Amino acid sequence: MFKSKIKKFKELKSIAAASKKRREKIVFTNGCFDILHLGHIRYLKKARSLGDKLVVAVNNDSSVRKIKGNSRPIFPEAARAALLAALECVDYVTIFGQSTPLRLIKALRPNVLVKGSDWRKGDIVGSDFVKSYGGKVFSAPFVKGYSSSSIIARIKRKT
Repeated sequence: MFKSKIKKFKELKSIAAASKKRREKIVFTNGCFDILHLGHIRYLKKARSLGDKLVVAVNNDSSVRKIKGNSRPIFPEAARAALLAALECVDYVTIFGQSTPLRLIKALRPNVLVKGSDWRKGDIVGSDFVKSYGGKVFSAPFVKGYSSSSIIARIKRKT
């Protein structure tokens, strides 16, 4: 069931167009989602509450290595996508390999673009584009003490 939520770029573009025709509000977010944790869950539930359909774009393995270093990701892209797709609050998941999700944002034209509040609104990729057609940019609250990097560091200290 949840694998049916994982879509390729072209499929997702068609789904978004159909959703827009039904006047559904599309919410878009992206990230590595390397180790799924409470912070991610709260963030994704908040993002989903801002619209009718939540699309989550997951960085592919090579882009995670570029961002986080050669020891990451912990889990491969297919596993990270499947975990996200298994969440009730997530409607669709796609994997992207570009350095930013701007191509996806431009293709999907979401009504709402969401990132964690650890990102300054001016630094959120696609924010100017989304605002240019009346879309909103939202910073979801950061859950202190929950980040994949801090969890990995704690695990390393205990081993």
